[in-house]
Amino acid sequence: MPMDATEIERRIKAALPDAEIEIRDLAGDGDHWAASVISESFRGKTRVQQHKMVYDSLQGDMGGALHALALQTSIPE
Repeated sequence: MPMDATEIERRIKAALPDAEIEIRDLAGDGDHWAASVISESFRGKTRVQQHKMVYDSLQGDMGGALHALALQTSIPE
């Protein structure tokens, strides 16, 4: 069963409580998502480290319940 936007956001928020998150369904199929995540926790981290923090929050479901996630991360301005 695919993961819905609410569950994706819930998991990211659990790991990054200060995060501002925007999630979009890319294909209208509930299986291909894009997420923009802004968090102070990313400050001083490389883009790869930032993405790993988000993917880790999804608890190993990338490629399974969550088929595809286009990810954009940044720190607050």
